Amino acid sequence: MLNFSNLTLRRGKRVLFDDVNMMIHPGWKTGITGANGTGKSSLFSLILNDLHCDKGDFSRPSQWVIAHVAQETPTLKTSAIEYTLDGDRELRQVERDLHKAEEQDDGARLAELHDHFSTIDGYTARSRAARLLHGLGFSTAQHELPVEAFSGGWRMRLNLAQALMCRSDLLLLDEPTNHLDLDAVFWLEDWLQSYPGTLLLISHDRDFLDRITDHIAHIEQQHIKLYSGNYSSFEKTRAEQLAQQSIAFQRQQKEIAHIQSFVDRFRAKATKAKQAQSRIKALERMSQIAPAHVDSQFHFTFRAPEKLPDNLLKLENASVGYADKIIISDINLTLRPGDRIGLLGPNGAGKSTLIKLLAGELDNKHGQRTEAKDLRLGYFAQHQLEQLQETDSPLLHLQRLDKYATEKDLRMHLGHFGFQGDSALEPVGPLSGGEKARLVLALIVYQRPSLLLLDEPTNHLDIEMRHALIMALQDYEGAMVIISHDRHLLRTATDRLLLINTGKINEFDGDLDNYKSILKGDNNDEKLAKQNNKKDQRRNEAEQRKLLKPLKNKVKKIESEIEQLQTQKDQNHNALSNSELYNDTNKQQLNKLLIEQGQIDQMLEEKENLWLELNEELEILSEKTNNA
Repeated sequence: MLNFSNLTLRRGKRVLFDDVNMMIHPGWKTGITGANGTGKSSLFSLILNDLHCDKGDFSRPSQWVIAHVAQETPTLKTSAIEYTLDGDRELRQVERDLHKAEEQDDGARLAELHDHFSTIDGYTARSRAARLLHGLGFSTAQHELPVEAFSGGWRMRLNLAQALMCRSDLLLLDEPTNHLDLDAVFWLEDWLQSYPGTLLLISHDRDFLDRITDHIAHIEQQHIKLYSGNYSSFEKTRAEQLAQQSIAFQRQQKEIAHIQSFVDRFRAKATKAKQAQSRIKALERMSQIAPAHVDSQFHFTFRAPEKLPDNLLKLENASVGYADKIIISDINLTLRPGDRIGLLGPNGAGKSTLIKLLAGELDNKHGQRTEAKDLRLGYFAQHQLEQLQETDSPLLHLQRLDKYATEKDLRMHLGHFGFQGDSALEPVGPLSGGEKARLVLALIVYQRPSLLLLDEPTNHLDIEMRHALIMALQDYEGAMVIISHDRHLLRTATDRLLLINTGKINEFDGDLDNYKSILKGDNNDEKLAKQNNKKDQRRNEAEQRKLLKPLKNKVKKIESEIEQLQTQKDQNHNALSNSELYNDTNKQQLNKLLIEQGQIDQMLEEKENLWLELNEELEILSEKTNNA
């Protein structure tokens, strides 16, 4: 187990934890929560032995294998799949030892190593690595691309794949969903639910925490308190604890009444659409846990836009893409005040491309774009964090927007986003990703936009800031379009979902639970594309079965061949386990079996790669069938 005894940990002069006593047992899946800067990542550094206790003691089983996600990825020519395989350090060591034994013609050592290789599932390692990459959004063609060919966000996915590849006793994950889209988040959620080891998970995504964790370790006021249950259970318990404090009681009741007013107002005008009803339920749940957030330092609202024309932005028969490639075509979309739209779609479908088109960062290649004369955009995307002036303060950034405002008013506005006192005057450069995201949001809110375009706004934000953003969005009077892997944000802030898939945009007739169910099934693209074409569904499915049957038969044949090879491998392995084989008189037979073992391994790898390629062809053919 992980044992923290009377632990005190400092960073410089600052005390992060003081007199912490906590035990985390094998097999627990524990969420680590707390505001930014409270020491969550430092706790991981302590476990990894990169930091040491200032007082007290920390211990863990010395034999445990620990996996964690590297924060930096070197520029390598190594292929993505080989980089992923590097995560299994024991596998790589056995491979090196096998190579050495072959050079030395050491038959006994070779037999021992082949037995070990089989024990650690070395023969299936490459296919396991391929499945990890596929789940995290990499196509089969990308498996052989060098690491240096990928962008920063995709390299972080490779680091995550490498950590998951390790057959670990303890897995440390620090905000693993930050660089993932919703589809990959669903996949990772399922993978972690079946992970057999001990998991420590730092995350500000409450839905993700809810579905994975069975304990919460909450960091607050230099202490760590351990709670049983998932994140929702923790929030309710904490709300009950805070409700016992008379000073906070009135604030809690005001917060509950405030959220309930959203529920009542929305219920009165909501349709029976599944996502609208899903939003009502989510808001009702928020009222139950509102007291757990009354002591948050983040409280802000969107002031009403100065002008709010009826039609803010209209796209007619528009298409958008890059160079000569069209990503989305036949776009017909009108945005009006009060529209609250969430975008869904597989990785690479074009969600961010559509946001860029709406923001005016991309021109439509065809069709017409009509903007209201007084349209004021509020656009949040990750690249805007990098465009902040590093030597300038948050206050100076805000003063550029309004040179006539008083410093007092501007500092009051920044204070609602956590920039209080001297922090409003310090350079932006050293700020964390979460602090920069809060500043960009502060700048957007100050400008009173009539159309909000939010592309993954909660990346790097802690739970309290996410809660404050959701609260502020409830009263927002303009239109909003949101891309997010944070399901809680989508459920509480949107009441209409659009699905981008196979180059088209359609209304999604369902909620996020329906979307996840579809993604977990076969022929995902087919099912997504047919959400708005149910009348033709049976006919199309019959036609597709006819087209796909030859390819599916090939897949079945390959699977049968893989099974036969696996049987041959097992028989060969049993023969190699015979100690008499290693007598000098049987050396010829030993060499023959070792050669056969190598041939079987090679054939297995070829068949497994072919199996992956055929399945990719199935996906492509399914997509073409849907577009026909």
